[in-house]
Amino acid sequence: MHTTPALPPQSTAPSVWRAPQLSMRWWPVWQRNLLVWKKLAIPSLVGNIAEPLMWLVAFGYGLGALVGQVDMGAEKVPYILFLASGSVCMSAMNAASFEALYSAFSRMHVQKTWDGILNAPVRLDDVVLAEMLWAAFKALFTVTAILCVMLALGISHSPKLLLAWPVLALVGITFSCIALVFNALAKGYDFFTYYFTLGLTPMMFLSGVFFPPAPSAGCQSCCP
Repeated sequence: MHTTPALPPQSTAPSVWRAPQLSMRWWPVWQRNLLVWKKLAIPSLVGNIAEPLMWLVAFGYGLGALVGQVDMGAEKVPYILFLASGSVCMSAMNAASFEALYSAFSRMHVQKTWDGILNAPVRLDDVVLAEMLWAAFKALFTVTAILCVMLALGISHSPKLLLAWPVLALVGITFSCIALVFNALAKGYDFFTYYFTLGLTPMMFLSGVFFPPAPSAGCQSCCP
């Protein structure tokens, strides 16, 4: 009697390279994060804007009195205005990174919030999308508060500040995505030290937040 050999069992695990299956079910997850955050909105806001404001006051008014104006090529701007523009971008980067690292890691591993959400008809892709957009919202909310402080202190009253919102939203989304990727690889909170020490800190100090990046000697020799 001829028998057909049994086929090997097929793996049903989705490929890591597949396109994400997204739906509007991310919205309730985002709302859940908002409802939880509203209970601690004031301490969270103070924590997010206190550090960049201290940088702005200490360096802007203290060091700015010694530096005066910064030569930007075509024009010169006050140092505090130069620092304020960089501090806004730095705040968007830090706020999105902190939320997508520490808070998301707590919800994923410590509090097991993701496990509870996944018991509902919600895909993991929707949960990750909600976390990404939530971190971007936190970043945009933080920089909006800093922009209001800039207006209150009279640092800038330019209507171009409104054009910064879409750019800062993209900054929040970008760094929330990077932080979530690093979050998926982390084994604990201490693992995030590599991200901040080797990634964000050099980027913050060397990307033109506190001083304009000068061209290197090699670039100067190649340019007329």
